[in-house]
Parts: sequence; C-alpha cells; structure tokens
Amino acid sequence: MTVATADIVRADHEDRAYLAHEPARVYHARSREYLSSHQLADFRKCPLLYHRRKLGLIADEERPAFLVGQAAHTLILEGRERFDAEYAVGGPINPKTNSRFGSRSKAWQEWAEAQGKPVLADDQVELVERMAESVAGHTEAQELLAEGMAEAVVRSMYCGAPCQIRMDWFDPYKGLVDLKTCDDLTWFEFDAQRFGYAYQLAFYRAVLAQLLCLPMPVHLIAVEKKEPFRCGVWKVKAEMLSVVERENMAAIARLKRCEANDYWPSGYEEIRLFDVL
Repeated sequence: MTVATADIVRADHEDRAYLAHEPARVYHARSREYLSSHQLADFRKCPLLYHRRKLGLIADEERPAFLVGQAAHTLILEGRERFDAEYAVGGPINPKTNSRFGSRSKAWQEWAEAQGKPVLADDQVELVERMAESVAGHTEAQELLAEGMAEAVVRSMYCGAPCQIRMDWFDPYKGLVDLKTCDDLTWFEFDAQRFGYAYQLAFYRAVLAQLLCLPMPVHLIAVEKKEPFRCGVWKVKAEMLSVVERENMAAIARLKRCEANDYWPSGYEEIRLFDVL
C-alpha cells in the first residue's frame, strides 16, 4: 500500500484548519491545547473526569492490550519498516537454555529498558502479524488502504473550540478510515455502540470538514485479536453521523459553559430514583 505523506496542507496561522503527519507522542503532547474526540467522550460521560484529566491529575492507563493494538496499527497502516523502527522485539538469550529469558526476569527487564522504545514479546509479535495478514487478505480493506496517508492529523477551530483529530487513514477521494481491533467480530457492532465509535467518527468527520468544506465518507475496518482473525469492513451511515454530530455540538456548548463558570459536575449531584428489581 502507498502512504502519501508528501501532500501536507498547512495554513499560515494556527487558528485555521490544516493537515499534517506527525508521531503519536507529538499529537498527544498538544492535548492541553486542543479538544480531541476522547476528551469529548470523557466530558459527555462526566465533566469532572474531563477536567481532572485535562489538568493531568489522572494518568493514562497502560495495558498490554493497548500496546498490541498500537503495534497492529503501525504494521497494518505504516508498514514493516516503520514497525521495526518503532518497536523492539524479542529479548536476550539465556546461555544456559539457549532460549529467551522470560519477560518477568531481571535480565529481560534490563534489556527492555535499554531499548528506548516499546518492547513486544514473541507471542505479541505473532499476534500483530496475524492481524496484519488478515487485513492484507481482505479485498475491501485493501481497496480502502491502497492510497492515502496514515495517522493524518487535522487541527481546526470547530464550534468555537480548538480541536484536533488523528485519523488512522485518510484519502481525499475515499474519505477517512478507522482501524479497530476486537475480540470477536460477531459482536463488533454492539461493541462499537458500547464504546461510542459513532461519536468519535462524527467528530473526526466534522473537524475534517473544516479543512475540506464537505463531509467525507467514513469506513471502519475491524480485525479480531484471536483465531480465526477475521477482518470486516463497515461503511458508516452518513445520516447517523449527522445525528451524532449534533449531539457532539451540544456537548461542546456545555463544555464551554463549564469552562466559563469553572464548574465541573460529576453528573450525580442530585438524588436519583432507584427502581430496578
């Protein structure tokens, strides 16, 4: 697949929409300045949660599953060369057994710390490669990923707030594509509803529209993290995204009121009626 990173559109001023390609660490470093889809999701759930995370009082949770998901994104969307540059694989060999030290051993931990980048164990690498093989073998997925830019960043004013998005894949003709990993593709549509993917994608589409002046098509690619590593593709209905976008706009309006009043409710200030048997 071809990753077009040369066609980067920038504006003369930060308050205008522009498109860029940058590493995740650079993108996340600007989270204090710009509203993201994940931050807006926090606010919809609980304004107090949003506020405390914005202040840096709540650290991001690190999980092995997150590392595997990030590595899968890198290999699938940016290719083997970028994957090898971003991740260390394996570990030191135990001369007594002629096999690798376990990941809990002191020798392995010291080796991992010396790498200066995230480390994947052999079983994690195998898992990532199986997912990449599945996506590569899916005709519709490869059609969407044939041309475009991986990890494309757009920053723009939207609803009076400085916003940023980092799209998994963007092509000016086919629109934006979001890659998800999941446990079971059978239940992916239910998981998508539970995790609010529509709100995330509606936010992406709306911020992107500040640059392109029109709503782009949106697709989801999902791949399983276990056998048989099925891959599926969904086109997200534009009408649904428009409905959800209005909810996002209302949430941003509430966020601006909270900022103006410096009031961050939990959402549970009043007595509620419990009537569940």
